[in-house]
Amino acid sequence: MDIGISNQDRTVVAEGLSRVLADTYTLYLKTHNFHWNVTGPMFRSLHLMFEEQYTELSTAVDLIAERIRSLDHFAPGSYADFARLTSIEEAQGVPAAEEMIAQLVAGHEAVCRTARSLFEAVERCGDEATADLLTQRLQLHEKTAWMLRSLLVR
Repeated sequence: MDIGISNQDRTVVAEGLSRVLADTYTLYLKTHNFHWNVTGPMFRSLHLMFEEQYTELSTAVDLIAERIRSLDHFAPGSYADFARLTSIEEAQGVPAAEEMIAQLVAGHEAVCRTARSLFEAVERCGDEATADLLTQRLQLHEKTAWMLRSLLVR
């Protein structure tokens, strides 16, 4: 494979993207869980908001995995892989709605940190395609965290 990025650099980027994928998939699963199980006075608005969010995350995991494959590496795809690679904690039980929101804020912020940690390697090897993907992911996660955080302000 000769796309202008060395095998060593492609490996570093693919490993970083695997962590982004694991965080994104874990956040997808958590958001879907909360969509199913949210209760309380904000039920309808949160149920619909969480559905929009997990739908977007579902699309994102495919884009991230396909970028890993474009770099000629295999994407992680098992719960064991994701558990090993993610920085996001699973929810214990079914938290109250406000705790769900707080956990999702923390999850989106975690994806941002994981994505940002990859920029140095991506820029060093001139991987503009991955940089573009990460920039788009950051914009979305930062906006979603802001919107969720706004629900917690009293």
